[in-house]
Amino acid sequence: MNTLNIDIETYSDVDIKYGVYRYVDSPNFEILLFAYSVNGGERKCVDLAQGEKIPTEILNALSNSYTVKIAYNAQFERVCLSKYLFEKSSLFNPKWTFQEMLDPSQWHCTMVHACQLGLPMSLGQCAKYINVTEKKDNKGTQLINFFSKPCKPTKANGYRTRNLPEHDPEKWQLFIDYCIQDVRTEMAIADKLQRFPVFDQEWELYALDQHINDRGTEVDKTLAESAIYLMEEVAAENMDRLKEITGLENPNSLKQFKEWLAEQGAPFESLGKDLVVAALQNEDLPVQVKEALQLRLKLSNSSTKKYIMMDNATCSDNRIHGLLQFYGATRTGRWAGRLLQVQNLPRNYLSDLDYARQLVKQQEREAIEVFYDSVPDTLKQLIRTGLIAKEGNRFIVSDFSAIEARVIAWYAGQEWVLDVFRTHGKIYEATAAQMFHLGAVEDYDWKSNDGKEMRQRGKVATLALGYQGAAGALTAMGALEQGISEEELPDIVQRWREANKKIVNFWYNTQRAVIQCLSEGEVKKGPKGLRFFKKGGFLFIQLPSGRRLSYAKAHLEEGNYGPAIFYEGQGDKVAFQKLQTYGGKLVENIVQATARDVLAEAMVRLDKNNYPIVFHVHDEAVAELPYGQGSIEAMNELLTVQPDWAEGLPLNAEGFETEYYMKD
Repeated sequence: MNTLNIDIETYSDVDIKYGVYRYVDSPNFEILLFAYSVNGGERKCVDLAQGEKIPTEILNALSNSYTVKIAYNAQFERVCLSKYLFEKSSLFNPKWTFQEMLDPSQWHCTMVHACQLGLPMSLGQCAKYINVTEKKDNKGTQLINFFSKPCKPTKANGYRTRNLPEHDPEKWQLFIDYCIQDVRTEMAIADKLQRFPVFDQEWELYALDQHINDRGTEVDKTLAESAIYLMEEVAAENMDRLKEITGLENPNSLKQFKEWLAEQGAPFESLGKDLVVAALQNEDLPVQVKEALQLRLKLSNSSTKKYIMMDNATCSDNRIHGLLQFYGATRTGRWAGRLLQVQNLPRNYLSDLDYARQLVKQQEREAIEVFYDSVPDTLKQLIRTGLIAKEGNRFIVSDFSAIEARVIAWYAGQEWVLDVFRTHGKIYEATAAQMFHLGAVEDYDWKSNDGKEMRQRGKVATLALGYQGAAGALTAMGALEQGISEEELPDIVQRWREANKKIVNFWYNTQRAVIQCLSEGEVKKGPKGLRFFKKGGFLFIQLPSGRRLSYAKAHLEEGNYGPAIFYEGQGDKVAFQKLQTYGGKLVENIVQATARDVLAEAMVRLDKNNYPIVFHVHDEAVAELPYGQGSIEAMNELLTVQPDWAEGLPLNAEGFETEYYMKD
């Protein structure tokens, strides 16, 4: 088997923030430089921008199955080269379509390899972190900004809108050197990581992921464009009103707005959403301050900005591609959302989505305000529905029921929970019954006021406490907003833990196993085939599926309650930093990773049975099929086939059909 390492430099007048598919879809897209190495040999660069040709044997290698194509963030190279090859070979149909993509099963992505080991996603940061000799050239950003993006026309540059090689030959040579150096860096990273190879089943899953992203999903452009129009109209009115109330020329200025608030006798140290929402409950807040804060909240509504992304990222085939990134969540191996962030779309609660969508498309603002009260909230709830099935098709949406609660009970051997999932499945009611000793679930009146309150407590406890959370986790899950008093929270925590002693033991046993593994260097075993071991500076947790979770530079430090577990990974703000973990957090990683593996096997099964997935969200798969093909029942059944490695794990799925995406 031959290998071909590749790095390219490109030009497009579309911003890469709208995704590589939209970037490539521009008629002005072109590949400038093509650097490569065959079988680890000499690194060469083809200057396409100045008329050089890619050698025939390399062109053949790009499309044959005997050569593994390797790149860092290989999706970029594969999609770009797909269009390049299509345009060079097509004599009769010059229109680009995303059906002409190079086969992703022939590609390996070094970034995926790094992510699987919990390493930095960025090429430069990864090279620096693992200390390879071939570092990324720091001049790259400046060179890319100069040659790969449109430039501002000025008198000094002759009012040109783009920089070409002849405009700065010295910089162009640096660009060639930079492209070659990227190949060297990528290969050096791959060489260093090869002792921890990516398993074949993960490369197969990567190929499926790429097919899903290539397929994309259709966008309701009329809805998106109308939503943007309404959003801008309302925002302009809100801004005018905010200026009128405050007298400020720029109420968007945090400094100016905070100074104004202080002058009104309502100083704020921070204007975070949660703090502002809480402050609005204060009846003593001056009326003008309350209105100003409400207007500022409306103006900062980030959800409706997703329509702008939806509109800008949609390609010429009226579909949005690249919504998901394989192994984007490095601690669990889950997919990460890109562009629209489908894992984090607002839920929809409107009673009549069809009518709401119709009013938005017709830009009937007054009617929206009459029937649905708030234009921004209506637009927010309709974001999901901007993703639609193409004409003559419908979505079949199927999702696992309470997958994480099932997986954690399976690992821990919490039999009463497993029995619930093997029978009626009413986990919130059953949890409340266990916690408050209410007797058999079927004998209690859950429709009474007391029953509803008990179920609410069971629900919030189930969702918040499985990973060693306490009162703070209940608060974060919205317990106080649901009418549960702060004084009651510690009691709920204690009751849940008493009812789920085996899950509690699972936290502590996992923490103990990792501490022993790191201190003694031995392989430690956990339930259902879990294995904990240290190798080459990494802590590995091997899952029942065979896949491994990885924690870089894992070690112990003395803490307040004995040895504390630390590792290095992606933090909230700093690119890569020392992080602490503990039993409950490790269990969360294990459970979510296992749920990911269950979904991954199900998606492979769906694909093989002609259920083409267009996107998926943690525990949910969305397939697009013509009317008359496939069914909800069949898709649910395919989703819930028990993996060979998950004996005894009770699975269930529910689904529905729809012409546009929504939460049923």
